[in-house]
Amino acid sequence: MDDLYRDYILEHYRQPHNFGVIADADASYEGSNPLCGDRITLMIGVKDGVVERVGFTGRGCAISQASASLLTDEIKGKPLTDVASFRADDLLDLLGIEIGPARLKCAMLSHESLQHVLGDLALGEHRQRLRALSGPPQAPARS
Repeated sequence: MDDLYRDYILEHYRQPHNFGVIADADASYEGSNPLCGDRITLMIGVKDGVVERVGFTGRGCAISQASASLLTDEIKGKPLTDVASFRADDLLDLLGIEIGPARLKCAMLSHESLQHVLGDLALGEHRQRLRALSGPPQAPARS
């Protein structure tokens, strides 16, 4: 059990990086783990295809909170294409500890939230392209 809570994980838990609400986030998602009560709300602000602002709020065990802190450090300032290729294994590597099956959901909560945020961003971009292609709304024809 001592190995599970390495000093840097506890440090990210006690003083998480990028903790807080982002005003005018381009996308956000609240993920939860109903088995243990962990919650993470991940928020991202994007400018010119790059993650300019990232933050999270939430509560839960040291693993879930440290995972969110590490993930936000990793994606901040990166192009969305790089962020989209960030795998669950990459997050486990950042944690640097063996995660047993019972704690895996805790460790992956921030990654699952990230996948939802990226999906929302892609959907928003798709809607913007459709609006641009269709042009401004047309007034109904009068007979």
